Amino acid sequence: MIEFEMTGRVGRDLRPDDVRIVAAREMNLRGNAVINVIDPTKSFQPTFPNAAATCVIARRSIDARNDVIYRYRIEGYNHRFESYVPYEIPEYKDVSQAEPVIIVGAGPAGLFAALKLLTLGLKPIILERGKSVKDRKFDMAALNRDGILDPDSNFCYGEGGAGAFSDGKLYTRSSKRGDIKEVLHQFVKFGANSQILVDAHPHIGTDRLPKIVENIRLEIEAKGGEYHFGTKVTDIVRKKDGTIEVKALDSEHPTKTTGKPKSVKYTAKKVILATGHSAKDVYQMLQEKGCDLEAKGFAMGVRVEHPQSLINEARYHGQWEPGMPAAEYSFTQQVDERGVFSFCMCPGGVLVPSATEPETIVMNGMSNSARSGKFANAGVVVQIDPEDVPEEYSEAGPFKGLEFQKAVERKMWEYAHERSDNPMAAPAQRMIDFCNEVVSSDLPETSYKPGVVPAPLHNLLPSFISTRLQKAFPEVNRHSIRGFFTNDALLVGVESRTSSPVRVPRDPETLESASFPGLLPCGEGAGYSGGIVSSAIDGINCAIAAFRSMND
Repeated sequence: MIEFEMTGRVGRDLRPDDVRIVAAREMNLRGNAVINVIDPTKSFQPTFPNAAATCVIARRSIDARNDVIYRYRIEGYNHRFESYVPYEIPEYKDVSQAEPVIIVGAGPAGLFAALKLLTLGLKPIILERGKSVKDRKFDMAALNRDGILDPDSNFCYGEGGAGAFSDGKLYTRSSKRGDIKEVLHQFVKFGANSQILVDAHPHIGTDRLPKIVENIRLEIEAKGGEYHFGTKVTDIVRKKDGTIEVKALDSEHPTKTTGKPKSVKYTAKKVILATGHSAKDVYQMLQEKGCDLEAKGFAMGVRVEHPQSLINEARYHGQWEPGMPAAEYSFTQQVDERGVFSFCMCPGGVLVPSATEPETIVMNGMSNSARSGKFANAGVVVQIDPEDVPEEYSEAGPFKGLEFQKAVERKMWEYAHERSDNPMAAPAQRMIDFCNEVVSSDLPETSYKPGVVPAPLHNLLPSFISTRLQKAFPEVNRHSIRGFFTNDALLVGVESRTSSPVRVPRDPETLESASFPGLLPCGEGAGYSGGIVSSAIDGINCAIAAFRSMND
């Protein structure tokens, strides 16, 4: 297989005949050679059985350094030496009578672990503390509109996890961890736009993700897997025979006498623990069971919201036109020996409250598939190593990062709560005012529905975070995004759930907990991924590891 590049106009598909002309030259074929051209974004692929070669459009990215163009990477297969074999999703098997594997959590890690178990002939039993993706929407609407928080059903908890209501970014640097194709092709199978198969920075959109998540569930159930919503795990016990018993409270089927959640138990040889980065009660339960835990680095900062038109102007160098994709950005810098970087950038997006505990403020962003909103937002965060956590939290041991995280989230809530009637109102400050340590006299329009209040974020944030951000913002403007450093940009606190501050150590071969055989810590909550695709890959890897162990 050889690779070559082509360019094309943004908003117009690459013509197959143009690909054939370039391919003939690059592959040393006759000018009139018959060449199949495969575009994975198209449902119909016309092919010729006597073709001399096959070319596949493998990747597409926008280049706005001069004229705004698409850059394509083409893979060429000369049939004299090799054949092109299209990717096929492994077959899902009927597992209704198969041996079970319990999965705790229905986020990306849990869902893709379940799909992989279907291909391996094992029965996934998914326990999810939150609600179905459809029912979950009502709780998030109440949170976004009125500040009413359901601790078990919100932007983090429920079917699909935190990723179900986000921009749905599928870009990852984790290609060495597993097969990204398996994840992307399954997303397309369940309803994602096939453009994600070639886009350099693929995304799905929060308007499409819920239906995709629901379609995945329907497939898992149709093949014999089980879902149990409103089922909050309270204990995990390894029995004498080596099986693991998972105890939970089922709020969807309360007892008839008291109306309280019903106690339920599930048993399997393997349990995949995919609870996400905010399940503090699960960490505490594991510690009580004597399971090894360790403090892990994470990041904290603010959500930065700009007018999308400003980002379009900066990234397209004044060449943006209607019909072009909303511009996005990313950056990373070293400031005082720590990384400062953008995280989860949402073009045309909105800000949303992502708290999971009462009396805390946590920010996140999301955007629909069209990315057509007025604003662009991104987390801009500072790297925090375990040794950076203030000494006052050291007594918490592996939970010191969690306690520090919660203290900052609580501080944000206390400040805003005194100045707004909405419990989810957030403290905010204009960017230049933040750097000059001046409380903004007024605030620009924002997409954040609960509302914002003028605040001294430079004081509310820990000083080692705020000082690095103050140094970073002008540098971003100077070196990569002209116009970024402006008082039209709004900073909102706090962006604190970039990843888990706790890791559950596991054996690198078996992927099982070093201190709890049969338990496979998985995904963001276990400290082994960060984002939809890397979590999905980790779920796939844990499913494979469970299968191998059960069949040794």
